[in-house]
Amino acid sequence: MVDADGFDRFVEDNYASVARTVALSIGDATPAHDHVQEAFARAYERWNRVSRMERPVAWVYVVALNHARRDLRRRTTDLAEHEERRVDDPSGTIVTSMSIRTALECLTARQRAVVVLRYLTDLSTDEVARALHCAPGTVKATLSQALARLRVEMSERDIDDWR
Repeated sequence: MVDADGFDRFVEDNYASVARTVALSIGDATPAHDHVQEAFARAYERWNRVSRMERPVAWVYVVALNHARRDLRRRTTDLAEHEERRVDDPSGTIVTSMSIRTALECLTARQRAVVVLRYLTDLSTDEVARALHCAPGTVKATLSQALARLRVEMSERDIDDWR
Protein backbone atom coordinates (compact mmCIF):
# COMPACT_ATOMS: atom_id res chain seq x y z
CA MET A 1 0.00 0.00 0.00
CA VAL A 2 1.35 3.43 -0.98
CA ASP A 3 1.67 6.09 1.72
CA ALA A 4 -0.20 8.71 -0.30
CA ASP A 5 0.30 11.47 2.27
CA GLY A 6 4.04 10.83 2.38
CA PHE A 7 4.26 10.79 -1.40
CA ASP A 8 2.20 13.98 -1.70
CA ARG A 9 4.56 15.75 0.74
CA PHE A 10 7.55 14.41 -1.18
CA VAL A 11 6.17 15.84 -4.45
CA GLU A 12 5.32 19.19 -2.84
CA ASP A 13 8.80 19.47 -1.32
CA ASN A 14 10.73 18.46 -4.44
CA TYR A 15 8.77 19.06 -7.65
CA ALA A 16 9.88 22.65 -8.25
CA SER A 17 13.55 21.85 -7.66
CA VAL A 18 13.52 18.80 -9.92
CA ALA A 19 11.65 20.68 -12.67
CA ARG A 20 14.09 23.59 -12.50
CA THR A 21 17.06 21.21 -12.66
CA VAL A 22 15.74 19.26 -15.62
CA ALA A 23 14.80 22.49 -17.43
CA LEU A 24 18.33 23.83 -16.94
CA SER A 25 19.83 20.51 -18.00
CA ILE A 26 17.90 20.23 -21.24
CA GLY A 27 17.54 23.95 -21.90
CA ASP A 28 13.74 23.98 -22.23
CA ALA A 29 11.15 24.20 -19.46
CA THR A 30 8.14 22.89 -21.38
CA PRO A 31 9.32 19.33 -22.04
CA ALA A 32 11.10 19.33 -18.68
CA HIS A 33 7.76 19.27 -16.87
CA ASP A 34 6.71 16.21 -18.90
CA HIS A 35 9.89 14.39 -17.93
CA VAL A 36 9.53 15.36 -14.28
CA GLN A 37 5.89 14.28 -14.16
CA GLU A 38 6.87 10.93 -15.66
CA ALA A 39 9.62 10.52 -13.05
CA PHE A 40 7.26 11.28 -10.17
CA ALA A 41 4.66 8.89 -11.65
CA ARG A 42 7.29 6.14 -11.70
CA ALA A 43 8.30 7.05 -8.14
CA TYR A 44 4.66 6.69 -7.09
CA GLU A 45 4.47 3.23 -8.68
CA ARG A 46 7.55 2.19 -6.69
CA TRP A 47 7.02 4.42 -3.64
CA ASN A 48 7.42 1.62 -1.09
CA ARG A 49 10.95 1.00 -2.39
CA VAL A 50 11.88 4.56 -3.41
CA SER A 51 10.79 6.08 -0.10
CA ARG A 52 13.27 3.87 1.76
CA MET A 53 16.23 5.09 -0.31
CA GLU A 54 18.78 7.36 1.32
CA ARG A 55 17.95 10.18 -1.14
CA PRO A 56 14.67 9.43 -2.95
CA VAL A 57 14.86 12.75 -4.79
CA ALA A 58 18.15 11.66 -6.38
CA TRP A 59 16.29 8.68 -7.85
CA VAL A 60 13.69 11.06 -9.30
CA TYR A 61 16.43 13.27 -10.82
CA VAL A 62 17.99 10.23 -12.47
CA VAL A 63 14.67 8.96 -13.87
CA ALA A 64 13.67 12.41 -15.15
CA LEU A 65 17.02 12.98 -16.86
CA ASN A 66 17.02 9.48 -18.36
CA HIS A 67 13.52 10.11 -19.70
CA ALA A 68 14.69 13.44 -21.15
CA ARG A 69 17.72 11.79 -22.74
CA ARG A 70 15.61 9.06 -24.37
CA ASP A 71 13.17 11.68 -25.64
CA LEU A 72 16.02 13.72 -27.11
CA ARG A 73 17.39 10.64 -28.87
CA ARG A 74 13.99 9.93 -30.36
CA ARG A 75 13.55 13.51 -31.59
CA THR A 76 17.07 14.16 -32.80
CA THR A 77 19.10 12.07 -35.18
CA ASP A 78 22.06 14.40 -35.21
CA LEU A 79 22.65 15.65 -31.68
CA ALA A 80 26.00 17.18 -32.61
CA GLU A 81 24.35 19.44 -35.18
CA HIS A 82 21.70 20.43 -32.65
CA GLU A 83 24.29 21.34 -30.02
CA GLU A 84 26.36 23.27 -32.55
CA ARG A 85 23.34 25.44 -33.39
CA ARG A 86 22.73 26.16 -29.69
CA VAL A 87 26.33 27.09 -28.90
CA ASP A 88 26.87 29.53 -31.76
CA ASP A 89 26.82 33.16 -30.68
CA PRO A 90 26.01 35.26 -33.73
CA SER A 91 26.90 38.50 -32.00
CA GLY A 92 30.40 37.32 -31.12
CA THR A 93 30.50 39.58 -28.08
CA ILE A 94 31.46 38.43 -24.64
CA VAL A 95 29.23 39.66 -21.87
CA THR A 96 30.91 40.02 -18.51
CA SER A 97 27.82 39.37 -16.43
CA MET A 98 25.38 36.65 -17.54
CA SER A 99 22.56 34.79 -15.95
CA ILE A 100 23.26 31.18 -15.04
CA ARG A 101 20.84 30.00 -17.71
CA THR A 102 22.67 31.93 -20.42
CA ALA A 103 26.02 30.69 -19.15
CA LEU A 104 24.82 27.08 -19.18
CA GLU A 105 23.79 27.41 -22.81
CA CYS A 106 27.46 27.72 -23.81
CA LEU A 107 28.13 24.22 -22.51
CA THR A 108 27.60 20.92 -24.27
CA ALA A 109 24.62 18.86 -23.13
CA ARG A 110 26.81 16.58 -21.01
CA GLN A 111 28.71 19.48 -19.41
CA ARG A 112 25.44 21.26 -18.64
CA ALA A 113 23.95 18.13 -17.07
CA VAL A 114 27.05 17.55 -14.92
CA VAL A 115 27.16 21.15 -13.67
CA VAL A 116 23.45 21.27 -12.91
CA LEU A 117 23.39 17.91 -11.14
CA ARG A 118 26.57 18.52 -9.16
CA TYR A 119 26.13 22.15 -8.11
CA LEU A 120 22.46 23.04 -8.42
CA THR A 121 21.03 19.77 -7.09
CA ASP A 122 23.98 18.94 -4.85
CA LEU A 123 24.31 15.35 -6.03
CA SER A 124 27.60 13.63 -5.27
CA THR A 125 30.02 12.75 -8.05
CA ASP A 126 28.96 9.10 -7.79
CA GLU A 127 25.26 10.03 -8.01
CA VAL A 128 25.92 12.19 -11.07
CA ALA A 129 27.87 9.32 -12.64
CA ARG A 130 24.95 6.94 -12.08
CA ALA A 131 22.50 9.49 -13.48
CA LEU A 132 24.54 9.96 -16.65
CA HIS A 133 25.67 6.33 -16.99
CA CYS A 134 29.37 7.10 -16.89
CA ALA A 135 32.35 6.71 -14.59
CA PRO A 136 32.96 9.12 -11.69
CA GLY A 137 36.25 10.08 -13.34
CA THR A 138 34.34 11.13 -16.45
CA VAL A 139 32.11 13.31 -14.28
CA LYS A 140 35.14 14.96 -12.70
CA ALA A 141 36.83 15.58 -16.06
CA THR A 142 33.62 16.90 -17.62
CA LEU A 143 33.03 19.14 -14.63
CA SER A 144 36.55 20.51 -14.88
CA GLN A 145 36.10 21.28 -18.59
CA ALA A 146 32.70 22.87 -17.97
CA LEU A 147 33.95 25.09 -15.16
CA ALA A 148 36.90 26.20 -17.31
CA ARG A 149 34.45 27.14 -20.06
CA LEU A 150 32.19 28.97 -17.60
CA ARG A 151 35.15 30.93 -16.24
CA VAL A 152 35.68 32.33 -19.71
CA GLU A 153 32.01 33.25 -19.96
CA MET A 154 31.50 34.60 -16.46
CA SER A 155 33.52 36.67 -14.07
CA GLU A 156 35.35 34.83 -11.29
CA ARG A 157 33.10 36.54 -8.75
CA ASP A 158 29.97 35.10 -10.38
CA ILE A 159 31.44 31.57 -10.39
CA ASP A 160 32.43 31.82 -6.70
CA ASP A 161 28.97 33.11 -5.72
CA TRP A 162 27.30 30.34 -7.71
CA ARG A 163 29.21 27.52 -6.02
